[in-house]
Formats: sequence, C-alpha cells, structure tokens
Amino acid sequence: MAKLFVSMSFLLFFLLIHGSFADHQKNICQRCSGKPQCSGQQQDNNVCRFDRIDALEPVERVQSEGGFTEFFDSDEQQLQCAGVEVLRHQIQPRGLLLPSYTNTPILFFVEQGSGIQGVMLPGCPETFETSSQEQFQGRKGGGSFATDRHQKIHQFRQGDVVAIPTGAAHWLYNDGQDELVIVALLDSKNYANQLDPNHRRFFLAGNSQEQQGQPRSWRRQRQGQGKSQQHGSNNIFQGFEVETIAEVFNVDRETAESLRGENDNKGHIVLVDRELQVIQPSIRREQQEFRGGRTRENGMEETICSMKLTENIDDPSKADQYNPKAGRCTHLNSFKFPILRFLQLSAERGVLHRNGMMSPSWIMNAHNIIYVTDGNMRVQIVNEQGEEVFNDEIQERQLVVVPQNFAVVKQAREQGCSWISFRTNDNAMKNTLAGENSVMRALPVDVIANAYQMSREDAQRVKYSRQEAVLFTSRGGGWDRTPAVDPLVAGIGLPRTVDPPVEAGPMMFEFAR
Repeated sequence: MAKLFVSMSFLLFFLLIHGSFADHQKNICQRCSGKPQCSGQQQDNNVCRFDRIDALEPVERVQSEGGFTEFFDSDEQQLQCAGVEVLRHQIQPRGLLLPSYTNTPILFFVEQGSGIQGVMLPGCPETFETSSQEQFQGRKGGGSFATDRHQKIHQFRQGDVVAIPTGAAHWLYNDGQDELVIVALLDSKNYANQLDPNHRRFFLAGNSQEQQGQPRSWRRQRQGQGKSQQHGSNNIFQGFEVETIAEVFNVDRETAESLRGENDNKGHIVLVDRELQVIQPSIRREQQEFRGGRTRENGMEETICSMKLTENIDDPSKADQYNPKAGRCTHLNSFKFPILRFLQLSAERGVLHRNGMMSPSWIMNAHNIIYVTDGNMRVQIVNEQGEEVFNDEIQERQLVVVPQNFAVVKQAREQGCSWISFRTNDNAMKNTLAGENSVMRALPVDVIANAYQMSREDAQRVKYSRQEAVLFTSRGGGWDRTPAVDPLVAGIGLPRTVDPPVEAGPMMFEFAR
C-alpha cells in the first residue's frame, strides 16, 4: 500500500512538472513569434533591437466621471518586444471601474489607497449571499436590503499585488477616503491570448466617448476594421439588438436599452451616489479567521474558484533581501502566490535608501519592467555586446524595460526611491555579478585572474570585497555622468578615480559583458 502511494505521488508530481514545463514552452513560443504556434526558431532575429532604451512615461489620458486612466505608448519598441502594455488608474473615492474583461492576464500593484474588487470566474458558485432584511456586511456597515447573491468580493490595500486571469470579468471600487492609484501590466503575448498581440478590453457597461479618449492602438484597430472613431469604446451590449437583450434577460425594452448604455456619457469610471452596497465580511473578521488556524496555501489544494488573487508585497517583514543601510527587496513568484503560475508573471518590490544600490544583475528567463513609484534612481543597462544602451535617471511615474539577460545596475539618489517590477515569467530567476551567491563569487580565483588579466591578489579582492548579498551601500556618494565611483566598480567594492588605473578599464568592460 505504501509503495502504491509513493508511486501515485510520483506520478502526480511528474504530471504537475510536465504541465508547468509545457506552459513555459507555450509562453516562450508566444513571446518569440507573437503567435500561438512556434516554429523552433524566432521568425525574425531583427524584430527586437534594443540598441537604445528610453525611460517612458504616460502619453495619453482617458478621463471619466470618477477618475482617469493613463496609458504608456504601446507602440514603443521596448514594450512591443517585451510583449506587454502598461497603464495607470487613478480612481476617486466612491469611484467604480466598470465591469470588463481583457484578452490578456493582468497583474496590478496598488500604489496608493484601498478598495474592493469582484472577479467573476465561470462555473464558480455564488458563495456570498444574504436573506431579505439581513444587513450587508461592509467595511463601514450597511443597511437592510433585499436578497442578493454574488461571487466572492476581494479586498485590497496599498502594497498589494492583484492577479486577474485572462478573460475574467472584473470590477474595482474605491471604498477609502483617498484616491486609489493602480499600476497595471497586461501581458499581450501571453500564451492565453489567442488574438493578435494587442490588449483589447471588452466593457460590460458604460460608453466611453471620444472626447474622453482612447489609446491610439485601440483607435487604429477600429479604423482598420472600417469603423468610426466617434463612438469611443462601447460596451458589448450595444452590439446586440434591443429585442434580443430584452428576450435574453426577460426584461422590458426600457431596461434593455439601459443595458446598452447608449445615453451613458460618464466614461469607464463612474461615481457611486452613496456607498457601494455589497456582501462582504469585515476585515477584522477575515483576519481573525486567518489567525485561527488556516494554513498557508501552497497551490496543491487550491481550485480556480478558491484561488487567492491578492498578495501584499510591501510589508517589510516579508522582505527577501534586507540591508538596514541600503534598503529592501521582496520577490513575488508562483511559489508564494500560486495563481502566478497560470498568469506566467511575477513581481518585485524594491526600496533603496539614500545612495543605496543593488548588485549588477540580469534576469535569466524574463523581461523586467521597472516602474518607479517614489523618488528617482540612476539606472545603467548593458547589452550582449558590452555596450551601454541606457544610462540615465528614472523619475517617479516613469518606467524602463530591461530585456532578458541584459545586465542592469540601480542606485538611489539623495532622497531614496521605491519601485515595482513586473517580470514575464512566474518564477523569474536573477543572477548577480557581485556579492555573496554571485557569479564572481562562484568562480575560482585563478579563473578570474586569467580571464581579466590581473594578479591573484586583485582577483581575490574582486571575489571577496563585497560581503553583502544584493543590496549595497555606496562608498562614493552620488552617481553622476562622470562619477568618482563607477556603479559597476562600486558594486564589487573596487575604488575608481575619474582617471582609472590601466588594469581597471578592461576589467570593468569584461565584467559588464
């Protein structure tokens, strides 16, 4: 019996690993070619040329009654090559982001504020219900209402990462006193997207007018289909006849016309007259239930209906790397947040103190999209030719794409900085160039000495001069265009003057490669 159990356990483990590998292969093919199928080689090696990388900021704003959405230019080559699109919602208190669904998975970070959301998953039961005259449970109480049933409501707060599967209808509501700010990444080349590699949002309500804007890529899609731009983004019910809607929902014509929303000009974010009344447990009760003996999920016992959709990444106690003088860094992958395995995405939250820096590194299996949430930092990116493709300061509300395997080093300025990174793999693996557990630390001293044409003593210093793992304190203060301490050299603890010694130049160049 024991042998049978072991055999079955091994078979289950093999199937899970095989399925995960297949998902990764699909994702790789999709990201290479932009199509569901893959021919074993990239169709065009010159499609993505990262000769020059620029810091990006939002280029268009879609205004609505209850807030606005800012879009980064999806035509930018670095975003197209990474296969992602980025947008930023800013929702007023009592603002409701209308129900919609997309052809891509969504991973968003709550930069500010708090709220609630509903994600409607097909086939899942309506587990939240109340009887007549029963009080709705909300954060601020409620009143007596008629019977209602709906799927689970999810609460989120500042610092949370929220996952939404491809094609899942969802809505957001700001139930706090402050504006809700959300930064969202949409993975357009994800294997789950069977359409063209563009983000398409299908609204279930509302009627975005042209004066309220649309991203240029959406407008071009409509033009390419021979449709006018004047109608903006309508909800999908407008494509059905009124009689059909009335028959399907068994309602009168007036109600059917309301579903079409032809006279609705409030946009995609509307203001709720009074507090939104939904069925939800209080936060205190949820916390008490969690502390009362629930074990942390590992993904094996979760189903699509019970899967956790929210995980906080801004809690300092959850930091994966921490240096009191330099800062902290927290990684979120599918081992910590199982739904990321289905989305094939992951995230990192970083905070650097004044002049703190991170070890030069590269992501082995994913593109890295870095969005600065506070402060500013200096970033240098180096390609496979050992050439600098980016060396500039990234300000708050700007982003930069670090392509897979490109080496990058980050250093905060005087006021420090924080950022959120989105990665195009559910278990993005980072390799560092300096510090403990780095590539240089793993190399034998003689290999370093001969590879970089230096003495064994200098090779020993290169290998062991940094005792920190990832987060470093800078030994030379700020980082300018002509720095007293080069960031790459500072990363391994070697001093460099403005006129460096002869042996330092080749070492830095080879090290950057």
